[in-house]
Amino acid sequence: MPEREITGPVDLCLPDGRLNPAAAGWSRSPVHRANLRGWGRTKRWEYWCVTTPRHLIALTVSDLDYLALSSVYFLEYGGREFERSAIAPFALGVSLPERIAGAGGADVTVGPERPTGGRVRVAIRKAPGGTRLRARCVTPDGLPVEADLTVGLPDGHETLSVVVPWSDDRFQYTSKHTARPASGSVRIGTEEYAFGEDAWGVLDHGRGRWPRAVTWNWGAASGRTGGRLVGLQLGGRWTEGTGTTENALCVDGRLTKIGEELDWRYDLADPLAPWTIRTPDAELVDLTFAPFHDRTARIDTGLLANRTDQCFGRYSGRIRTAAGEDVQVDGLLGWAEEVRMRW
Repeated sequence: MPEREITGPVDLCLPDGRLNPAAAGWSRSPVHRANLRGWGRTKRWEYWCVTTPRHLIALTVSDLDYLALSSVYFLEYGGREFERSAIAPFALGVSLPERIAGAGGADVTVGPERPTGGRVRVAIRKAPGGTRLRARCVTPDGLPVEADLTVGLPDGHETLSVVVPWSDDRFQYTSKHTARPASGSVRIGTEEYAFGEDAWGVLDHGRGRWPRAVTWNWGAASGRTGGRLVGLQLGGRWTEGTGTTENALCVDGRLTKIGEELDWRYDLADPLAPWTIRTPDAELVDLTFAPFHDRTARIDTGLLANRTDQCFGRYSGRIRTAAGEDVQVDGLLGWAEEVRMRW
């Protein structure tokens, strides 16, 4: 059964907090208002990753009800890597809007103006033509970090927003943006890393009410290949059985929604070996992902458990647009991950 495309504004929830049936579907731009109610299973986050051919930075602000987590992650391919995370019990001081922070929703700033130790500051604000991302922290070896990036949203650039319904009281609204041009810099100590012509931003905006345990795959990539601007948004596992996927292609700013679940093949015993990601008949998506770095996380505090393998690398293969056009993908930079959460 085809997924329903939503073209106008809609509330995610009914007045009693259950999923609004009219909200189930997908859209080419963010049209949902995440008017969530209830406590304990409600999750809200903004995750931005900005990549270049040489380095990347990822910023996270999340509210999991019983705690908030803000983080800064930086990777220089083959070189520097660090992550700083700050936890606020009961999400004190963190308030995420019903719409995308800095783009339709309120601006968001968390953390002290001049963080020390393991504390971080992240600010997400509306900017002319896009979103401004700023962050401050200190590396584990004591160097000050300051990031200032702007991620553009060109007129007419389509993005994927979708509601994944497990039930009327367990559901997730996600807005995934790929291939958004970025610029700016990250300064670490006295060294500056530029984000220029080949810098691309990816957004994962999430609002929902989640089951206690879940496993997901997520892959994304952005950039120019074969003279085309291509964004890949690839999901798996967590959407199975819901009648909805979070799979889409963005070619030259136009979205192709993929209603089929993808076939992910990889081996976490050897995560840097090639992964394959395909539609069942390999007609719309036929990609190989070659990782060069595995970012791992292993956390188990009882209340919260997380096992993450987020591999950064390059995609190659073929995709097909809704117009039936085959597009060759050659070394497109991005990531593929498996995450197991108990939260």
